[in-house]
Amino acid sequence: MLTELRIPETSLVLLIGVSGSGKSYFAARHFKPSQVVSSDHCRAVVSDDENDQSATGDAFDLLHYIVAKRLRRGLLTVVDATNVQPKSREALLKLAKDHDVLCVGVVLDVPEEVAKARNALRPERRLPAHVIPRQRRELRRGMRGLGREFKRHYVLRDEAEIDAATISYEKAWTDKRELTGPFDLIGDVHGCRAELEALLVELGYELRRDEQGRPVGAHHPSRQVIFLGDLVDRGPDTPGVLRLAMGMVGDGDALCVPGNHENKLLRALRGRKVTVSHGLAESLEQLEAETEEFRDEAVRFMDGLVSHYVLDAGRLVVAHAGLKEEYHGRASGRVRSFALYGETTGETDEYGLPVRYPWASEYRGKAMVVYGHTPVPGPEWVNNTLCIDTGVVFGGRLTALRYPEKELVSVPAERAWYEPVKPFPAEADGGSAAGQAGERPPIGVHRELDTLHIDDVLGAGGVETALLGRVAVREENALAALEVMSRFAVDPRWLVYLPPTMAPVATSGLEGYLEHPAEAFAAYRSQGVGHVVCEEKHMGSRAVVVVCRDEEAARARFGVDDGTTGAVCTRTGRTFFSSAELTEEFLSRVRAAVTKAGLWAEFDTSWLVLDCELLPWSAKAKELLRGQYAATGAAARTALPVAVSLLERAAGRGLEVGPLLERVSGRERNAALFRDAYARYCWPTDGLDGVRLAPFQLLATEGRSHLATGVPGALDHRAHLELADRLAAADPSELIRPTAARFADLADPASEAAATDWWLSLTEAGGEGMVVKPLDAAPATGPDRRSLVQPGLKVRGREYLRIIYGPDYTDPHQLARLRERFLGRKRSLALREYALGAEALTRLAEGAPLWRVHQAVFGVLALESEPVDPRL
Repeated sequence: MLTELRIPETSLVLLIGVSGSGKSYFAARHFKPSQVVSSDHCRAVVSDDENDQSATGDAFDLLHYIVAKRLRRGLLTVVDATNVQPKSREALLKLAKDHDVLCVGVVLDVPEEVAKARNALRPERRLPAHVIPRQRRELRRGMRGLGREFKRHYVLRDEAEIDAATISYEKAWTDKRELTGPFDLIGDVHGCRAELEALLVELGYELRRDEQGRPVGAHHPSRQVIFLGDLVDRGPDTPGVLRLAMGMVGDGDALCVPGNHENKLLRALRGRKVTVSHGLAESLEQLEAETEEFRDEAVRFMDGLVSHYVLDAGRLVVAHAGLKEEYHGRASGRVRSFALYGETTGETDEYGLPVRYPWASEYRGKAMVVYGHTPVPGPEWVNNTLCIDTGVVFGGRLTALRYPEKELVSVPAERAWYEPVKPFPAEADGGSAAGQAGERPPIGVHRELDTLHIDDVLGAGGVETALLGRVAVREENALAALEVMSRFAVDPRWLVYLPPTMAPVATSGLEGYLEHPAEAFAAYRSQGVGHVVCEEKHMGSRAVVVVCRDEEAARARFGVDDGTTGAVCTRTGRTFFSSAELTEEFLSRVRAAVTKAGLWAEFDTSWLVLDCELLPWSAKAKELLRGQYAATGAAARTALPVAVSLLERAAGRGLEVGPLLERVSGRERNAALFRDAYARYCWPTDGLDGVRLAPFQLLATEGRSHLATGVPGALDHRAHLELADRLAAADPSELIRPTAARFADLADPASEAAATDWWLSLTEAGGEGMVVKPLDAAPATGPDRRSLVQPGLKVRGREYLRIIYGPDYTDPHQLARLRERFLGRKRSLALREYALGAEALTRLAEGAPLWRVHQAVFGVLALESEPVDPRL
């Protein structure tokens, strides 16, 4: 007889049988080796001898540890051990319960003679004669209670039945990963049928009505509704809402998860003893007017609802009251209870209602969790979760989230249908006007400030990036970054990106040069890059500018309600200006240019992030200039002329000081060049007078990262520079200046030569140099796309490098020494920081919670603590 064993894809399977019953053979035949955890193997691991019974305790400690780790990761796990005593199964059954997975028992009940014969063929294992009979007696006694231990178990009673058995795998009822949307997720309806009809029409669904004009379905050609529970109670038409929702689910136009009110109504309709409160009486009275057939259909519908769903390849989870990450896709009583009711602290508030535990504030999952249950005046983003129960039955609104667009659409209640026990708060200004009058709603109507935990970086073993996989962060570097971020950084809600360090070009072999464009062109050509852009390198301070269209945009998107509309950050996350007033004046000028250039409408956004250079260098590095460069220049200009004068007088007296005089005279000339080099980048400023901003890259706007990373929709560098030119042209205050650039075809020597000549003219006139970048995205090399081409190589001029390497660096013996500089660590750092920066922008554009954006931002700051030659 053929026996099919139905095994949930995420479950714990216990093989049960005496020694020699064929458990290991059965496991090897039906399961992957990685899925099987064998007590014999664990015994061998801890003692080098799988037959060493003295190691059994340690072996099972290891077995339980492995099982726990696999179940935590949601992996099918099979335990190959005798497991004949209920006592021996207790710990494993508890592990399954603790991890909210089903435990399946599979008994291999072979005759005693068969087991003895098989053991006789294993000379390495000599069991005493009493062992198998004792195990078989224990097995027979334990089989009487299998139904109490396991929700599902199978008993295979002879060799033929064992050999004929087949395995089939069952998806969890909660697993709808194959459904990718688009979806319209609708919050708690509570019997408000008219509002539900209005919302469905607003969302573009066509209602289907029966002969009595009642809505019994709604269809959209390309979308599907997900009801988040609490369809019933309190409102004027619970049967009408059920009829519409049941029709949509039956037609495949909707999915539905249960709410706590469905759970209670179901029990009441089945005659269970329940407290008739919180609107249940209204539902029972309304349903009493319906036919018995309809009531039976409603009972079947509510009884068949699954606690939650995991959708879109695990990116979206829906549950009535929300769901912690460890419960996603799991099945147990406590998972269902959490999905229906949430988690409480055990306390009650002044209205006698349970105080709910704020699970969302601690949520760290990758999946977006959308839920209802607790009415809020406006949809609330907390971390990567969204509550869309906006209290329609209390006179609020009925809200839907369009997914994956993350757009909010709502309709107002016709009236307050039910008086809440706890006063329902008024909606905040702008809270749910989304979807009205053609306005594009923000990604988040309200976003709470969420906090990065150090374990989000260290505990995860680094930060996962799309470009380089997981980027590791050392603990000592993370601690240094934590000090900077917690004490000196701008308001963290504005800290959405930190720019990466820039790798220098390979050392030049040309006489008199340490860096030269030829090496940059050759490097990119060798990696398959056909066209590059050469951007003027401004000698200032790197600046990240976040600017919102107005205060409302700042509040709606970033949760900032202190009147600020953006930030100007240094590359270490500190504010550029000493006063908030000066920052806002700066932002108002940038905002005016963005408005005049038409970028708000062009990118359909209410905010943007710019990568810029803020000039002059002295505006931010005044103390560095005074303490390091100016002091060195002053000392040289004071001492060296005196030394030259003395040596000239000595030479005039006939002393042999010619070589020394020549060397000191050269140092005097170099000192003058050194002073001229840094002085070019300094000029007086007063407030914003004299300050200049040179943008060169638009980093992100609403819903889009524009960093040139090869993703669809990313802008190439020509487009970035054209945007920078438009901003400069649109700025009447002359704060914004363009970034000069040249483009080079690496297959055309004349094009390369023209770019090199431009670099020479820049640097000989005192400019810092240029940055060479692939014109399009920085491409990945290698089949695993884990080896990136450098996104930019800086090529600095001869005189600028005098600031970096010292006044005398151009002396031949100094250049020879400096050509031995090691660039590998700096290049690695540049790539890792670039990948982290790109990840931060992607998460920002996708509307990820702030802590996930900060994961990547924090990683950049931590990597800056790595020991690298600061001159590179």
